[in-house]
Amino acid sequence: MYHMGKESAVKPTTTIAVDIAKNVFQVAVSKRPGRVAEEHRLSRTRFLRFFAQRQPATVLLEACGTAHHWARKLRELGHSPILLPVRHVAPYRTTNKTDRNDARALLEASRNEKIVPVPVKSIDQQSLTALHRLRSQWLADRTARINTLRGLLRELGHFIPQGARHVIPAVWELIEDADSDLPSTLRPPLAEACLEIQELGERIRAVE
Repeated sequence: MYHMGKESAVKPTTTIAVDIAKNVFQVAVSKRPGRVAEEHRLSRTRFLRFFAQRQPATVLLEACGTAHHWARKLRELGHSPILLPVRHVAPYRTTNKTDRNDARALLEASRNEKIVPVPVKSIDQQSLTALHRLRSQWLADRTARINTLRGLLRELGHFIPQGARHVIPAVWELIEDADSDLPSTLRPPLAEACLEIQELGERIRAVE
């Protein structure tokens, strides 16, 4: 069984596995390896109250998106949270995938000393990860809009090189040129698309 930190005089003798869900959490309590002594289904509002009333325990969670948040909360209550990689827990699920079986699989996986736990992220670390994800999404959105503009204009006989530095100036030039053969019905929505791309670029630069 995993224990965090240095050896201490008092170790948690209870291991609690938690299958995290959006609304209902499945909990399996083990006081002896390989045995489940209690099982509970807890609503989100009851979850922390349940742990606040228990003696310090080793708490197992799969390292999913919200696990770091709950691990920090559990640590504040005096428990020792351990996050196990999802891919390493799955092989210990011997029957159908249910909340109950997922919690029991966590208990079994925790007995394998070769499985390396995932470090619990701090708020700052999660914030940095969130910024990277936002930047990646905005980059993808900007690229998709640029490719859409290039495709639409190519169908109208206007070929523009790849890259925002080429596309946006070229499209603005077509829009503002009263003598260009760009249909008047397309000029306003193309202008809106250009503004959206520029705004996404500003967001990306702000995050960087």
